Amino acid sequence: MEPFVPPRAAAVLDVGCGAGAFAATLRGARAGRALEIWGVELLPEAAALARRTLDEVLVGDAVARTTELPDARFDCVVLNDVLEHLAEPAPLLRQARRILRPGGALVASLPNVRYFFNVWDLAVHGRWDYVDEGILDRTHLRFYTRSSLRRLLADEGFVVERMQGINPTGSLKFKLFDLLTLGRCADMRWLQFACVATPREEP
Repeated sequence: MEPFVPPRAAAVLDVGCGAGAFAATLRGARAGRALEIWGVELLPEAAALARRTLDEVLVGDAVARTTELPDARFDCVVLNDVLEHLAEPAPLLRQARRILRPGGALVASLPNVRYFFNVWDLAVHGRWDYVDEGILDRTHLRFYTRSSLRRLLADEGFVVERMQGINPTGSLKFKLFDLLTLGRCADMRWLQFACVATPREEP
């Protein structure tokens, strides 16, 4: 996800920062540049580890903690695999929009529920089994496709500037399926989607 963060971003908020792995990657890729990274993390143990890498870490619920932040504070807000864990994602997206500076960007990734093998298990085997990780992670409360992610962001005042599938399947079974459907289901190739969105200018 590091390449999706705009090069000009000097102040970044990583929501759901975990132990700081993404922040460490971002710092490593942009060594020598002025970069301030804040994080929000629900779990105190992970937040304690993240403090080794981030400039500031807020512990607790993402919506509640971002509400405390001032307007136009960050150049980029990162939501890597966060939205699917929220029963209601709109309040967090509204806060993200509020704390972005003019010209700032929202960077997000999430699982693609339309992923070929997820649909295959449902359609062919009649299986929708929750597991410890992946698309059907037990902690996922919402499920998205590329189009539903676009709609969610648009509804909350964002314009999607870039949408890209990541982590593709190389399965021959999918390639045959894609050929037979004349590419109409090409988005099923991707395990996840990543996007960059900017706040829509009010008329």
